[in-house]
Amino acid sequence: MAGQQGRNVLVSIGDGEESETFLLVAGIRARTISLSAGLVEATTAQSPGAWRELIAEAATKRAEVAGRGVFLDAASDALMRAAYFNGEAPMMRLVIPDFGTMTGRFQITELAYGGDEDDQATIAVRLVSSSVVTFEVD
Repeated sequence: MAGQQGRNVLVSIGDGEESETFLLVAGIRARTISLSAGLVEATTAQSPGAWRELIAEAATKRAEVAGRGVFLDAASDALMRAAYFNGEAPMMRLVIPDFGTMTGRFQITELAYGGDEDDQATIAVRLVSSSVVTFEVD
């Protein structure tokens, strides 16, 4: 059985207007795409058989994407850098080909630059959701 390949992610930032338009800023090879939900425990002395009980609707959800890649151009680099240094959580669209699209506000919690002297500059980025994230299947 063949394993599934790693995921490429196209990162776009919204322009902040009411009718949001997204500008492609980077392409990364995802190291991780993590969707998680915190648990809210509701176990009491009356819980059946002393089994733990959870309140499903109360869980806090989180989406996180981390990877390495390249910026589209210098203007794209400037947009991401400004969002990072200003502590913003811009509306972003993360397109994962043949998988789906995540759209929502993301905080840039890591932005690292690298590369060889005679090659293109690379980035490492970690994006963490800061509001509702929608997911549309391709």
